[in-house]
Amino acid sequence: MSHSTAEVGTDRAAPAPRRLFRVVAVTEAVTWTLLLVGMYLKYVSETTDAVVSVGGMLHGIAFIAFVVTTVAVAIDARWGLRRTVLVLASSIPPLVTVPVDLVLERRGALPERWRLRTEAPTTRLDRLLAPGVRHPGRGLLVGVAGVAVLTGVALLVGPPVG
Repeated sequence: MSHSTAEVGTDRAAPAPRRLFRVVAVTEAVTWTLLLVGMYLKYVSETTDAVVSVGGMLHGIAFIAFVVTTVAVAIDARWGLRRTVLVLASSIPPLVTVPVDLVLERRGALPERWRLRTEAPTTRLDRLLAPGVRHPGRGLLVGVAGVAVLTGVALLVGPPVG
C-alpha cells in the first residue's frame, strides 16, 4: 500500500529538525567534554589514558553524527553554503555546537517540521533527502549506517596526529 504525501507528512515518528539538531549538538558537546577530561587525565595528571580512548571514540561518532545531521537539516531548511559551512565548523572547537544551536534557534533557522515531508523535492539534494524524511524509520537506518561507515573510514585512516 502506498502512502500519499499528506499521510506521510502526518507521521510523527521523526523528531523535528530543531529537536534532532539540539540533541545531536548537545551530544557532540558532552562527548567533547569527556574527551577533554580524558586528555587532562592522560597528559596533565598522568593517571590514565583509558578515558581518552573511550571519549575519543564516542566523540568521533558524535562528531560524524553532527555532520550528517547538519547536512540533512541544511538541505531541508534551505540553508546557504555559508551558514552550512559555519555550522559544520562549529563542531571543531570544543563546546561550540551548543551556543550555535541557540543562535540558530533564535534566528529561526531550525524549523519545527521537515519541509520535505509535505513539499515536493526540487533539487538533486532534496531528492536524495526526501525519502529518509518521508519514511523516518528508513531515514534513521540510513543515517546510522552512514555514521557507521564514516566512523569505519575514520578508524581506517587513523586517529588525528598531534
